Amino acid sequence: MKLLLAGLVLILLVETHAQWFRFPIEAAQGAGDMVSAYRDMRKANWKNSDKYFHARGNYDAAQRGPGGRWAAKFISDGRENFNKIRGRDAKDLAADRRANEWGRNGGNPNRYRPRGLPRRY
Repeated sequence: MKLLLAGLVLILLVETHAQWFRFPIEAAQGAGDMVSAYRDMRKANWKNSDKYFHARGNYDAAQRGPGGRWAAKFISDGRENFNKIRGRDAKDLAADRRANEWGRNGGNPNRYRPRGLPRRY
C-alpha cells in the first residue's frame, strides 16, 4: 500500500513539473499565432476585418495552452496600450479589446468576420 501511494505521489510530482516546462513553448507558439494573424490581416487588406484578425490571433494562441494565452494577452494589451498612447479613438480601442478577449476566452472568431473576406483567411 505504501509503495502504491509513493508511486502515485511520484507520478503527480513528475506530471506537475512536466507541464511547467511546456509554458515557454506554448508562449512562443502563441506569439507565432499572433504574428500569423497580423500577417494575414496585412495581406488580406480587407475593410473592417481587423476585429476578426484580433479575435483569431487571440483564439489560436490561447488554444496552445496557458503559455499561449499569456502571450496573446501580453501582445494584445501591449499593442492596445501603445495605440492608446498614440491617441487612437477610445471606442475603437474598446472594440479591439472586446475582440481580443472574445478570442482569448475561446469564442468563435467568425463572430467578427466581415462579409466577403476570402476563406483562406
